[in-house]
Formats: sequence, structure tokens, C-alpha cells
Amino acid sequence: MSARDAILGRIRTALADVPSQEQPQDVPVPREYRRSHLDPGRDAVDLFAERVADYRATVTRTDAAGLPGAIAAALTGRGARHLALPDGFPADLLPDGDRTWHREPLTVAELDRLDGAVTLAALGIAVTGTLVLDAGPGQGRRALSLVPDYHLCVVRAEQIAEDVPEALGRLDPARPLTFVSGPSATSDIELDRVEGVHGPRTLHVVIVDPARELP
Repeated sequence: MSARDAILGRIRTALADVPSQEQPQDVPVPREYRRSHLDPGRDAVDLFAERVADYRATVTRTDAAGLPGAIAAALTGRGARHLALPDGFPADLLPDGDRTWHREPLTVAELDRLDGAVTLAALGIAVTGTLVLDAGPGQGRRALSLVPDYHLCVVRAEQIAEDVPEALGRLDPARPLTFVSGPSATSDIELDRVEGVHGPRTLHVVIVDPARELP
């Protein structure tokens, strides 16, 4: 008997008393685990900003009126002039300036030659400092934000969930979800950190918080 046959046999035995007409959705699954590890009184947006910065990403906080200016300042500081822009990105957020916005369809080689990509996010997770993209409007396909060496991502305060359970409840599992915790990085056996291996070397997160008092 192969290992595959043994595993399937055990599954059949475990399911022997399950009625043939029963569907998974017919049996509720108890979910009594802790829903959030956010400390009481801790602001989720503040914690998200701290955790993202801990991953060596750049964080800018602004209000809605200052968003185009914040994007412009980030791109100018980076020297980024040729940028990938996904379908559905709001035109009123695009800053003025001498820049070329490259839209789909783009090949991998074309993406690799660009200075970076500017996208929205589906949501953020405060406790883990994670961005989530789901290929929705303004986000684009995975390659658009993973191939260029620089990724500027805009997330709004109301999109930031406290913890992973809340985030998963707000996401559509049928969509292609990409979880981003800081710039792409890996380490070899000697723990030498190398960035930009599986995604952008530089991540800049712009948090739009209308309730924040800006300096």
C-alpha cells in the first residue's frame, strides 16, 4: 500500500459516520479563539505604521487632501519617473510632474525596466504590519507590484484591521490574495539578509488618516 492510499484510507475511516448528503457548510465550526491581539487602548493605525516601519519600509501619514502631494514627494525623493499604474487607480490622486504612467498590458520585461509601481491596497493588518492586495481596482495583478524594484502602496485608515482573524473575515477568499509584510527579503544559512529577491527591494506605504492632526 502506498502512502497516498494509507492517507486516503484513514480519511475515509474518519468520515464513515458522516451522512453522504451532508455539506461542509451544514456543520458550524466553533471559532472561540482570540480575535485580536491588539492591546486595549492601542490605536490600530498607529500600531500598523510602527510595524510597517519595523520591516524597514518607509511610512508616510497624511490626510485625504494631502495624498497627491505625499505621493509626489515620495516619487520625487525616489527619482521615479516611469511607473506602473493599475487599472482603477483614481486619476485625482495622481500628482503633477514629469512622470510617465505605464498601464497594462505590460510584459515582465517591461515591468522590470520601470522605476516602480503605485497601487492601492485591499486592507492592512495592524498587529502584523501587513498589507493585503487582492487584484481589485487600483491594485492590479501580482506581477505589477512584485516585479518593479519599488512599490508605493496607499492604504486608508478605515481599511486597517486589528488582527489577522478580522482581516480574513473582510477578505474574499476567492480572490488572489497577496500578503506583503515589508520589502521582499530573505536570509541565507549565515543569516545574511538580502532584499529584493521575491519582490520589490523598497516599499513605501502611504497611510491616509482623515482623523490625524497633521504637523
